[in-house]
Amino acid sequence: MQSYQKLLLANKAWAADKLRVDEQYFEELAADQKPEFLWIGCADSRVPANEVTGTAPGEIFVHRNVANLVIHTDINMLSVLQYAVEVLEVKHILVVGHYGCGGVKAAMSNKDFGLINKWLRNIKDVYSKHSEELEDIEDFDQRFNKLVELNVMEQAKNLAKTTIIQRAWKKRQYPHIHGWVFDLHTGLITQTSEILPGAEVESIYRYDFEEYGEELTQHYNNS
Repeated sequence: MQSYQKLLLANKAWAADKLRVDEQYFEELAADQKPEFLWIGCADSRVPANEVTGTAPGEIFVHRNVANLVIHTDINMLSVLQYAVEVLEVKHILVVGHYGCGGVKAAMSNKDFGLINKWLRNIKDVYSKHSEELEDIEDFDQRFNKLVELNVMEQAKNLAKTTIIQRAWKKRQYPHIHGWVFDLHTGLITQTSEILPGAEVESIYRYDFEEYGEELTQHYNNS
């Protein structure tokens, strides 16, 4: 039997187990999704969002990429973010990194990895921003762990810089942004940072939506 066929068999067993407990399970699951959380995590196969948080399908809206990055030009991530915030109206966004992250470790080296260099550059920028703090840590593994934490913190800040988040804060006073790190050795999650709704954002990244709207209206009226 091929490995992928085992997955299909496991799926049938899982579906049967769910129906055995609740005959309406899949009808209710298909009806709608109202997740309270958006998870922005690493694509690493060892960190499944639902399993490590003990949540069921439908409770967490999930976006994953290499090293859990929030990049202002990533249309995929921004589309997920906009849908989660403006349509699903999630209350919490979880940026979740993990110790032992291969993407973070690769970014710490000077090796050429090909196309992914462009993606890892964003982590190198985090390293550069915090280089003094990081290079004071002599032990590589400790420095590695610290960069994982700092990367999560900076990605959470990147969320707060988006118009999607700032507009939601102005309109609804949420979502609440959390920076989490998962430890593969213990299975535990630690909160390393958080940003409350309406938190102060560096002035250059702040948007005044009312003024922008008025200026745009005036521009078209004068055209």
